[in-house]
Amino acid sequence: MGDLLQDLVIWLDGLSPAWAYAGILLVAYAENVLPPVPGDMAVVFGGYLAGIGKLHFLLVAGMATLGSVMGFMTMYFIGYLAGDAVLRSRWLRWVPPERIDGARRQLDRWGYGLVAANRFLAGLRGVIGLVVGMARLDGLRTAAIATLSALAWILLMVWAGYAVGDNWRQVGLWLRDYGRVVLCLIGLFLLAGGVRLYVRKKRSSKKSGKNPTSKPL
Repeated sequence: MGDLLQDLVIWLDGLSPAWAYAGILLVAYAENVLPPVPGDMAVVFGGYLAGIGKLHFLLVAGMATLGSVMGFMTMYFIGYLAGDAVLRSRWLRWVPPERIDGARRQLDRWGYGLVAANRFLAGLRGVIGLVVGMARLDGLRTAAIATLSALAWILLMVWAGYAVGDNWRQVGLWLRDYGRVVLCLIGLFLLAGGVRLYVRKKRSSKKSGKNPTSKPL
């Protein structure tokens, strides 16, 4: 990951402003469909470049948001068109089946709320797009909500790079810690949901297993 980020930074830094915007769009897109591309850190670096006057803050945010939404919707349409067949796709071997199962359970519970939160759920962004497509949620509504989610997150990332300046790499450590906390919380949430479902099934089986009492003649 470190070498890939270093290569991306060198590449983006060597581009003209016009091509740097295109590069940020491309990296933000690839993060959703070809992990582990460090899209967030590329956006943070774009914020740093905006801070030193090489790029424009709003253009960095706009291109990164566009790329992110395009990537999310690419996964959405793959899920929409392929359905459960994506689980057998060699191209999607990077998607752990347990993450798909977890995202499906969360989608059943939260619906479009999961789309709204997708950019803030480290490690699940592409998976959420895939599962939302498999569930065939409305495309226009999904795109609109995904855009708002991406814009909120990316403005935060661009601002972080802009604000910390030469210390922009420090943001990567914050993101790493944030991602660990989010994944732990998701795991605990799924565990709690599984325990609750198990208890409900046990109670239901006990009730259905009771024989009705017969009245004495």
